[in-house]
Amino acid sequence: MTVAEVRAYLRVPRSTFYKWMNTGQGPKSIRLPNGERRIRRSDLLEWMQERQAE
Repeated sequence: MTVAEVRAYLRVPRSTFYKWMNTGQGPKSIRLPNGERRIRRSDLLEWMQERQAE
């Protein structure tokens, strides 16, 4: 999933999402050779499950 798709799904602003990513609190992501990030749907769902348990 693209960052925009994940942000829309989570309904969070861009600044919040990148804050999570920069502090290591966001879902795992893959950086493509062109510099863009992608998040696997499975990693996003796992990350959400971890947050639900807290």
